Amino acid sequence: MRKIAATYIFPGTSSPIKNGILVCDDDGTIIDILDRGDLFREEAGVEFYSGILAPGFVNTHCHLEFSHLHNKIEKHIGFSGFLEKINQLRDEPADKEKTMQIADRKMWAAGIAAVADVSNSELSLSVKQKSKINYHTFVEVFGFHPSRAERAFAKAEQVYRSFERANLSASIVPHSPYSVSQELFEKVKNRAKEKGGLFSIHNQESKAETEFFISGKGAISKHFSVNLKLDTSHWKPTGKSSLQSIINYLPKENQLLLVHNTQTKKEDIKALKQHCSLVNTFFVLCPNSNLFIENELPPVELFREEKLQICLGTDSLASNTELSILQEMLTIQQNLPEVPLEELLSWACINGAKALNISTTFGSFEKGKKPGVNLITGIDFKTMKLTPNAKVKRLI
Repeated sequence: MRKIAATYIFPGTSSPIKNGILVCDDDGTIIDILDRGDLFREEAGVEFYSGILAPGFVNTHCHLEFSHLHNKIEKHIGFSGFLEKINQLRDEPADKEKTMQIADRKMWAAGIAAVADVSNSELSLSVKQKSKINYHTFVEVFGFHPSRAERAFAKAEQVYRSFERANLSASIVPHSPYSVSQELFEKVKNRAKEKGGLFSIHNQESKAETEFFISGKGAISKHFSVNLKLDTSHWKPTGKSSLQSIINYLPKENQLLLVHNTQTKKEDIKALKQHCSLVNTFFVLCPNSNLFIENELPPVELFREEKLQICLGTDSLASNTELSILQEMLTIQQNLPEVPLEELLSWACINGAKALNISTTFGSFEKGKKPGVNLITGIDFKTMKLTPNAKVKRLI
């Protein structure tokens, strides 16, 4: 048994506890949280740290398969430029398994306990089998042209079955509104309704995506026709935002993760509320990736005003310098200092666990849970803010 004390404990589902003591079993299961308050004194067998104790972080959006692209793509090249680079570099020779292993180990060391990872193949399967991290794999389908729907879906089924045979949690999901045909969307939606489980999609990630749906023109149209040499003659712009255009392909019954959301507007949220319950809808923010690609952040103030469920992701090493939830929190705080640290930690921990349906184990310090224990240092306790020197160390 371990007794761990810190300046503050942030349980995740209740108010921060000053000078509390976290009591854990040897395997990390939470036994109790003791609130000593101002009566705290040194006790035998208690480890004391200056900093904050928080549950293990939940990374709700990652692309482990792109780990070999670290430092291969320059910043601020815009969304279409980024797509072009990914298309050029994704299959270049590299020891992809080794780069994924390194990324996985670094995420664990950075206090990440669970990850929602997007995969297009079985490449990451063996890494996930050996990992200490709890993974859910979103097996992603692409297929802009209707003629590709059958083949793309069959490939996704094949990948899904590989993860299923390995006893790894997985579900089949569409890549984005602009890269999936109506025929393929129907197949994915029907399967999700039948099987249940988690549903995720890259949502409103760029102005180019909006332009493609409004007018059929712009950088994405050019990427399809020029870079990928695809026939786009079947495409008919809807005159509406991408989310409003594909909203009927989002199954109402499934847990929904909308990722990025940099161009999401109030009218999109209104349409979403009319379509489904927001109780099982989560808005995943990947601020460092958004700044890396287009130097733009999602409208966090709007999401907070609308009381949406927010959680955090890192995206991939193709569009981020590191896979660190703490760094995502720091970026949000630097740009939106009005967001309290307690709220940031709820996005990083319990909201992520709820989004992935693993909150019975992860996301908060509650008796019987085994969420992992992080020590966050570099805190300004007068303002209760992270400083630029903030660091995380995994204790359990």
